[in-house]
Amino acid sequence: MTPSTHSHLSGQHWATYYQAVEGRPPRETLLKALANFDAERSPDSPRLAVDLGCGDGRDTIELLRRGWRALAIDAEEQAFERLLARPELQHPDFQREQLQTQLMRFEDLTLPPAVDLVNASFCLPFCPPASFPGLWQTIVQSLTPGGRFCGQLFGDRDSWTIYPNRSHHTRQQVEALLHPFDIEWLEEEEHPGVTAIGEEKYWHLYHIVARKRG
Repeated sequence: MTPSTHSHLSGQHWATYYQAVEGRPPRETLLKALANFDAERSPDSPRLAVDLGCGDGRDTIELLRRGWRALAIDAEEQAFERLLARPELQHPDFQREQLQTQLMRFEDLTLPPAVDLVNASFCLPFCPPASFPGLWQTIVQSLTPGGRFCGQLFGDRDSWTIYPNRSHHTRQQVEALLHPFDIEWLEEEEHPGVTAIGEEKYWHLYHIVARKRG
């Protein structure tokens, strides 16, 4: 559930990707969402976040570090092997019991009710287009009023639109998806570049932080 230019992702490909991104900090979209939560009144019990497409856990670890409960979901077993082996989780003061993991594909996604945050860093575009409306509905319905979504969607001018199993959206479609939310940050990015593993790519994407209306 992380970027690739291949329609079928081999175990070796994931190993290469995880190695390439090892040690990277949490995503900016997550940090902005957490800052917005921090500006609000703290709840009596730890908030619950779902980290979709958690990968090696760069965002999951940040959630746990801040005292959140985290449900990390990915379709790759390798992701959990790397997440659970992270040095932070071996520290005796780290609240590992706040972490749950679940192996699940987008097409089969179910989420617990009353989620405070759904974090989806660069993973939603890898949902097949036919399954995307149901996936998005699942995300929106799981969030409590005042809960947040943060993550990325890919635009219609992104070079990966040639792959039929990827989901891409126009600006108008992104804004329609966000109708149930107050948009706190929506940044459109478009430029040539490379992927994490060095492949050339034309990027067209949206960085999103949005708060669900009550």
